[in-house]
Amino acid sequence: MARLFAAVVDDDLRDAEYLSSLVREWAEEREEELTLALYSSAEAFLFAYEADRRLSLLFLDVEMPGMDGVELAKRVREGNREVKIIFVTGYSDYILEGYDVAALHYLMKPVAKEKLFQVLDRACREIAEDDRALYLRERDGITRIPLREIVYAEVFHNDVTIHAREIHRKRMTLGDLEKELSPEAGFFRIGRSYLLNLAFVSRTARNEVTLTDGTRLPLPRGQYELLNRAIIERGRG
Repeated sequence: MARLFAAVVDDDLRDAEYLSSLVREWAEEREEELTLALYSSAEAFLFAYEADRRLSLLFLDVEMPGMDGVELAKRVREGNREVKIIFVTGYSDYILEGYDVAALHYLMKPVAKEKLFQVLDRACREIAEDDRALYLRERDGITRIPLREIVYAEVFHNDVTIHAREIHRKRMTLGDLEKELSPEAGFFRIGRSYLLNLAFVSRTARNEVTLTDGTRLPLPRGQYELLNRAIIERGRG
């Protein structure tokens, strides 16, 4: 794997240095090349980020003076869908906020070494998988769609519409698409008509699921628990 670029943003220097030491220990054990920087505020991070946007992993304290970690994550996510965002907090009240920025995980303070290593291993797997793509054969050639960009797909009659950075339509069945967008790739089928990327789930309710772009999809009876279970399993992966 290529060099990892990581940043820790935390106004508590002791917490930041402790977390950084664990991340460096993980990189040494896994023989990963790592560049790691510490920032005491969201504003300091953004100043440096404007000059160099290479970023693989972003560890964010939730509660900070000025701009907090959730707001910073939203700012970063506006132009970067690939960076793995990991919130580090002493409070569990903010977990739902992570949906809005497709956070990889929440770590509770004090950070446990074993849990952190599991999350970092998962982050590396996802970074490696970011190059996975769906290839659609069309009249004028083949279109490549990175899986990480696919928000959801829907079927109408025999046409599937894929909602990504661009809209793609293909004459095929949703079942055929589902074979390529497997649960292992982070996708989940709801009912007969939709296949969604769990990374873009913002909210779930008994009868619908809301995505980060505001799209609301109907959730058939009996799938609420299955969807939430899939989200939880994705978080543990």
